[in-house]
Amino acid sequence: MKATLNGTVIAEAPKEELVMIEGNWYFPPASVNTEYFSDSPTQYNCPWKGDAKYFVVKDGDTGLQDRAWSYPTPYETAIQRVGSDFSGYVAFWKEVKVTE
Repeated sequence: MKATLNGTVIAEAPKEELVMIEGNWYFPPASVNTEYFSDSPTQYNCPWKGDAKYFVVKDGDTGLQDRAWSYPTPYETAIQRVGSDFSGYVAFWKEVKVTE
């Protein structure tokens, strides 16, 4: 699976290494090309997953606010619910396309 932004691959991993949660594919941390990411100040707490960490995704000279997020330390109950430890896995939004 690939996550691309305007043709640039920003994450890539075999489908069996990804985790699907609520309709979003979460990529393992090692599969993410961090040169395209910077931390976002946005804060969010999901009632069942825990505290999210958001990222600005770089598109050339432009930064797209909050187009990626992860749960660095999800609740143990969330890991049990999902059936897999998704700590630090990264999901994408809007302009970032996830394809097989």
